[in-house]
Amino acid sequence: MSMPTREYVGFIWIEDQPGVRLRIVAESLDEARSRVVEEYGDGHLISIWNEEDASSTR
Repeated sequence: MSMPTREYVGFIWIEDQPGVRLRIVAESLDEARSRVVEEYGDGHLISIWNEEDASSTR
């Protein structure tokens, strides 16, 4: 049984280019990050998060 999907947002910086805004639907942060690496390749600076997690009280 798969987990529910959530929306993750963030940025990726490739070399000296301006950051590219990301929006990915995935089951987990790890899956979202893996999908970004799959699409853009490895070795880039990636910042990605889920808005609900970011705004929740810790």
